[in-house]
Amino acid sequence: MAARNGQLGIKGAGADAPGTPVKDTTTATFSADVIAESARQPVLVDFWAPWCGPCKQLTPILEKAVQASGGKVKLVKMNIDDHPQIAQRLGIQSIPAVIAFQRGQAVDGFMGALPESQVRGFIERIAGPLTDASAEILAEAEAAAANGDPKTAMELYATVLAEDETNLKAIAGLARLYVEAGEIEQAKGVLTMVPSDKENDAAIAAARAAVELAEKAASVGDLAGLQKAVAKDPLDYQARFDLATALNGRGARQEAADQLLEIIKRDRKWNDDGARKQLVQFFEAWGPTDPATVAARRRLSSLLFS
Repeated sequence: MAARNGQLGIKGAGADAPGTPVKDTTTATFSADVIAESARQPVLVDFWAPWCGPCKQLTPILEKAVQASGGKVKLVKMNIDDHPQIAQRLGIQSIPAVIAFQRGQAVDGFMGALPESQVRGFIERIAGPLTDASAEILAEAEAAAANGDPKTAMELYATVLAEDETNLKAIAGLARLYVEAGEIEQAKGVLTMVPSDKENDAAIAAARAAVELAEKAASVGDLAGLQKAVAKDPLDYQARFDLATALNGRGARQEAADQLLEIIKRDRKWNDDGARKQLVQFFEAWGPTDPATVAARRRLSSLLFS
C-alpha cells in the first residue's frame, strides 16, 4: 500500500514483501525455496490459482498466522495455473491445498479454506506454539508514546501495519499520535485503513472522537478570548462550551471537563443536553481509565443523581 499517512510509508504484508517469511515460487525455484529451505525450518506451500475463491479467503489467514510464528515457519505460494507440475507430482487435485515440508519431505497438509483457529492449530502442530510478535511491538509503541517519544511510537506502529494493515490497535495508536502532533489530515488518512466491519471497535471509535475534537478545537477561536468571555459573563454557556473544546485541544483535560461540568451544574438541559454529550465524547477520546475521565465521570454522576 502506498504511504497513506504521509510521513511514514506503510506497506501491506504479502508475497515477497521485504523481511517477511512469505514468497512466491516457481517450478524452477521450488527446490531451493522449499526442499532446501525446509532443512532449516518448516515450509508451508500454498497451492492456489487466481480463479479460486476459497484460495483468496485462505491466503490472508495463512499469511497472518505465519507472521505470528515469529520466524518459526515460512510460507511459499505456488500458482498452479502457471506452475502445475509440482502439484501434479504431489497428487493435488483440489485447491486451496497447503502442504508442510520438513527436512525436504512433505509431512502434513490440508485442503480447503480453514478458519484462522484451525490454520493456527495446523502450524503449531508443525512448528510449536505461535507467538504474537505484533503484540510485543504494540506494547513497545504504547510505552514509547507514554514516555514522550512519539517518533519511536509512530515507527513501531508503522512496523506492525507493514505486516498487517488492518491491525486496529496500530491504526488507532498511530492516528492518535498524529492528532497529538496537530496533523489531523494525516490522522484521517490512517483511519481510512479500518475495515468496514470494524468501524465500531472501541479503540477506533476513541481515535475518531479524538480527531473530531481536534477539529472542533481548531474552529472555536482564540483560547484567551474565550476565557475573557466566560469571565465577563459566566452564563455565556456557548463561550464556556467552546472554551472546554479549546482547553481539550491544548491537552488540559481536567480544565476542559470543569467547564462542561459547570454548564451541567447550572443548566443541565442547555443546548439539548449538549454539555453532557460533549463530556461523554471527551471520555470516549480520553479512554475509560484516564485519570481525567475517572474524576470527571465521578463528578458527573454526582451532579446527575444528586
